[in-house]
Amino acid sequence: MKRYLKVLTLFWSSAIASELEYRVNFLLATLSSLGNLGGSLFGLFLLYGKGYTFQGWSWEAALIVLGIFTLLEGFSSTFLSPNLNRIVRHVQEGTLDFVLLKPIRSQFWLSTHTLSPWGLPNLIFGTVIIGYAGTKLGVGIGNYLISLIPLCFGIVILYSLWFILGATSIWFVKVYNLTEVLRGFLSAGRYPMVAYPVAYRFFFTFIVPIAFLTTIPAEVMLGRSQMVWIIGAGVLALVLFFVSTWFWGFALRFYTSASS
Repeated sequence: MKRYLKVLTLFWSSAIASELEYRVNFLLATLSSLGNLGGSLFGLFLLYGKGYTFQGWSWEAALIVLGIFTLLEGFSSTFLSPNLNRIVRHVQEGTLDFVLLKPIRSQFWLSTHTLSPWGLPNLIFGTVIIGYAGTKLGVGIGNYLISLIPLCFGIVILYSLWFILGATSIWFVKVYNLTEVLRGFLSAGRYPMVAYPVAYRFFFTFIVPIAFLTTIPAEVMLGRSQMVWIIGAGVLALVLFFVSTWFWGFALRFYTSASS
């Protein structure tokens, strides 16, 4: 574990030093994040401004869901997208050979080799929205801390799904469209699941588990969620993580390398 932490420190310090050479990107990323957040808030305001409310969700409660979604967007932009989208390029260019030869688990290397600080604005904006809405609703510090449990489960679920899609590049090489489809599905998480018809709720809970990413952590923060949903999120996160590890090993059986 100590060796992996040392490697992780080297990875991220090098990545930050490299990215900070282009500091204007931070301004562009901030403007982009503001634009996306403004669009989401405007869509939510159009609904609540006309007197319509999602069943059981006040304006502030819906803001918490949006804040969690924004946090996940920031996490994805910082950690997942810079790493997992490169799996396709490694397969295309044959540089995956060099990854597999390194004295470290290839999944760890591919998942953590770099990061992008340009996802930081979304992380900040998401935290501010959650803090504002939570203050209005009187959410206690204990609720915030407990909600970190399903939120962490949601991050593992998101990572596992993304990595599994990236691993399919062993067969299909160009899977950029699949990851964009996943990100499209994730956009449904900016609103509580009750905003959708029953069929969509079932799909976003049991087929593509978007509900476990935003709505369930928000319900835990608000003190509404039942323990069975938290346990379900934990079980799903563990299962998907081990499936992603198994699937990567399975996919590598079909990788013939660039030199063979």
